[in-house]
Amino acid sequence: MEPSVFTRIVRGELPAAKVYEDEHTIAFMDAGQVNPGHVIVATKRQVETVMELDDELAAAVFRTAARVARAVDRAYQPEGITLLQANKPAGWQTVPHFHIHVLPRHEDDGVTLGWPRKNPTLEELSVLARRIEVKD
Repeated sequence: MEPSVFTRIVRGELPAAKVYEDEHTIAFMDAGQVNPGHVIVATKRQVETVMELDDELAAAVFRTAARVARAVDRAYQPEGITLLQANKPAGWQTVPHFHIHVLPRHEDDGVTLGWPRKNPTLEELSVLARRIEVKD
């Protein structure tokens, strides 16, 4: 797998404004700054999607995201915070390296996220649910 831009940041090959770093994760300011305080939380080890995270790495990255969100909330006092995590190109993933956006939000900040609701019946939802087998 080709090193992602985030892997290159982890290696120190590219500069970044770091916010936090531990054994498994790194957090740095998003170069695009949708709103001031927009942070990327990424795994240090390059895995592409949430489906590739083992339980330990998943816990570590979400723990870091929560810590960073609390810090962003204290520092910027936004009206809200959106955590966004995307997988595969059809799911809006643009960097092939697992990461979570911690995005401070304000009324009318221009950020949109929408999808058409289908509103299936409970019976239809139950059929869909039976197809999913969650494994430990």
